[in-house]
Amino acid sequence: METNFQTAQNAGLAICHDCHKLVSVIDEHALNSCPRCGAGVHLRKPDSINRVWALVLAAFILSFPANFLPIMKVDFLGTTEASTIMDGIIYFFQEGSYGIGLVILTASILVPWFKIIGLILILLSIRFRWQSWLRHKALLFRIIEFIGRWSMLDIFVIALLQVLVNFGSLSSISATTAAPYFAGVVLCTMFAAITFDPRLLWDQPLT
Repeated sequence: METNFQTAQNAGLAICHDCHKLVSVIDEHALNSCPRCGAGVHLRKPDSINRVWALVLAAFILSFPANFLPIMKVDFLGTTEASTIMDGIIYFFQEGSYGIGLVILTASILVPWFKIIGLILILLSIRFRWQSWLRHKALLFRIIEFIGRWSMLDIFVIALLQVLVNFGSLSSISATTAAPYFAGVVLCTMFAAITFDPRLLWDQPLT
C-alpha cells in the first residue's frame, strides 16, 4: 500500500525510549546512541514481538494455577479455610456485597484475561498482516497499557488484610499457593505491554 505522507521512519528519525529525544538514525543496523542520555536508539524496539509472545504465553500458563489454586488462607479459632479468587467473589455476592464482588471479579479475572486475549489478537494481527481495524487495535493496546497496574488489587487486598487481621492464634489471614502465580500473571502482562512497540501495527500498511 502506498503512503502519501512522510513518516519518521522514512525520514531516518527515531525517538529515544529513555529521554524521548528525537534522534537522526542514518543506518538502522548500526549502533546508534542518544546524544542527550547515551541510551541505545532503534527505529523499533529490538525483538519486541518475540519478547511479548514469551511474556504473554507465560501469563497464559500462570493464569490457570492463579485461578484454580487457593489464594488466601484464613485461620479463625484454630479452623483453617483456604479460598480461591472465585470463592471470594461468590462469598461477596452471597453476602449481598455486589459492588465489592464486581470489583474483584473485574480486577482479578476479567482484566487479566482481557489483557492476555487483547495482546494475542494484536500479535496475530501483526503476524498475519491484518490491516483492518488498526485504530481500534491501537486503542485496545492503550487500554491494556493503562489498566495493567490495577490488576494487583487482589494482592494488595490480601497484604492489607494480613496486616490488619493478625490476632495470633485467634484469627489471622495470609496469602497462599496461588498468590505468586497471580502476581506472575500481572507482572508478565505489564512487562508485555511495556515491551511491545505499537508502531509495528502501522508498519505493514504504510509500506
